[in-house]
Amino acid sequence: MAGFRSLARQVRDPLGDLALRRYSLRKCLERFAPYGHRATWDHLCARHGIDPEDRAPDPARLISALDELEEARAVWLAYEARFAERRRREKHAGLRRPGAFDDWHRRTWGGHGVARCTDPEVHPSEPLAEVLRRLIAALGSDPGSACPVCAGTGIEWRQERGDEPWAGPVCTGCGIALPQPALTDRTLARARLPRHRKRTTVAAA
Repeated sequence: MAGFRSLARQVRDPLGDLALRRYSLRKCLERFAPYGHRATWDHLCARHGIDPEDRAPDPARLISALDELEEARAVWLAYEARFAERRRREKHAGLRRPGAFDDWHRRTWGGHGVARCTDPEVHPSEPLAEVLRRLIAALGSDPGSACPVCAGTGIEWRQERGDEPWAGPVCTGCGIALPQPALTDRTLARARLPRHRKRTTVAAA
């Protein structure tokens, strides 16, 4: 099975068939797709002017999309390296079990769905690397009451069933499933409230 770098070389191959180069970019998303496969593809197509159904798109646009994906992957790999080094130090100090703070990282090992978008058509417009930097910075800071990506305060608790059951806070503005350690306990508790209760709470504030 071809790895990410091998697939990236195929995307950049000027002698390659355009349909194959597009296919290789889609395959890259099976190795690294911060928003999930469909949402990341939708994001890249929108930002780089690629028709999602075009089987022979402009090669310059394909390479531009790949550049954005690679930059985001570099941000994630650097974070994973720092995470691994921290865990080595903790294990050496006798802390064998990772804490609740690391739940987010365990669920997103490899970077796939690290900034999961529950609706494939709702995602941030900023470059992928910038979104990841904001999420990582938020995890290194005190918990907040707003989305660390778009600063929106509309946060809801959503639950998905299916092949990969999932539940957690989602920003209604940019669509990202947020890591719980980035949010205060009060924000998480409010996110769990039914919508009519939230309206009542806001009106009383």
